[in-house]
Amino acid sequence: MRFDRKVLESFEDQFLAPYAIHASHSKGRIYPESEPEYRTCFQRDRDRILHTTAFRRLEYKTQVFINFEGDYYRTRLTHTLEVAQIGRTIARALGANEDLTEAICLAHDLGHPPFGHSGEATLNKMMKEHGGFNHNHHSFRIVTEVEKRYPEFPGLNLSWEVLEGIVKHETEYDKSDASNFDPQLRGHLEAQITNVADELAYTSHDLDDGLRSGLITPEMLTDIELWKMAAVRFRKQGGQVDDLMRHQIIRELVGIEVNSMIHDTAARIDQTGVKSVAELQSLPHNLVGFETEMIENNRILKEFLYNNMYRHYRVVRMQKKAEEVLTRLFTAYCETPTMLPPQFYEQIEEKGKERTICDYLAGMTDRFAIEEYQKLFDPSLLP
Repeated sequence: MRFDRKVLESFEDQFLAPYAIHASHSKGRIYPESEPEYRTCFQRDRDRILHTTAFRRLEYKTQVFINFEGDYYRTRLTHTLEVAQIGRTIARALGANEDLTEAICLAHDLGHPPFGHSGEATLNKMMKEHGGFNHNHHSFRIVTEVEKRYPEFPGLNLSWEVLEGIVKHETEYDKSDASNFDPQLRGHLEAQITNVADELAYTSHDLDDGLRSGLITPEMLTDIELWKMAAVRFRKQGGQVDDLMRHQIIRELVGIEVNSMIHDTAARIDQTGVKSVAELQSLPHNLVGFETEMIENNRILKEFLYNNMYRHYRVVRMQKKAEEVLTRLFTAYCETPTMLPPQFYEQIEEKGKERTICDYLAGMTDRFAIEEYQKLFDPSLLP
């Protein structure tokens, strides 16, 4: 038997929840295309995202620690893959569309500039008078106009539901502008799953990197409820938290969070009695999320990470260096735009000088931005 697109779509119609997005019911693409024989529209979208230049560059973009601080720390790419894995697990358990969830997860950070949130803040400051900069919005621009891979249309021509999921992706720290995608409606189930998978992944895995780096020690976590819940099985006798035990505790922590998320969300779905995508998106609140106790536990852990890791002097020093690199590069290119590569200089007439420079800088990896800085401002180096 061959599992062609029609068969795959029939599987979705048979097994997915009625309030999940079904590929056969997609609103389609901006530019009409014939769909592949052996992939659903969302599987095709996932593959298109995987093959973008922006996705490959995530390997050398900062999550918390800059790339050259150690190969074992997470990058924006490994974070994205972990979000996709958690997202698929939650989607599968809730009867949501795994392929759609994965596509949104893989695209959610495409717009991040080098040097993480400090890079984003710097570009937003430099672009204050020219529309600002937001990595969520830039992710959308990447898949709709910045990537040039097809002669028939700009961007990737993704399906409506993937674009809506990207636009309505938001976390506690990332807010979105969904003005062109029914802003009065909540994100669909798969978009909501991406939101929680993102927060769940960066919270637990930033903690892991913090412990690995020594910025955080197990002794500092004795009053953190989530840490105590995850560590109780492995620290019965106390003692040191070596690498193996750390892996076990973080794995347990992720499991606790995912299981709680699935249980709490399923209960909320049952309570509301939603029977369709339209009903789910018309609710005044998201369905995917924790109940009160776990919300509070996560808030405490995130505050701990903010105070003890994201604001650690080693991280802040690197953030300050990143701000210096991007600010001086932006200013130099504005003063002398002919220093831009020709393919970017040619875009100034269409997009404007500042937006063109911002797009160029946002696409850089950490390493490339530092190399460009050295070439421009170190007289001993050739341009």
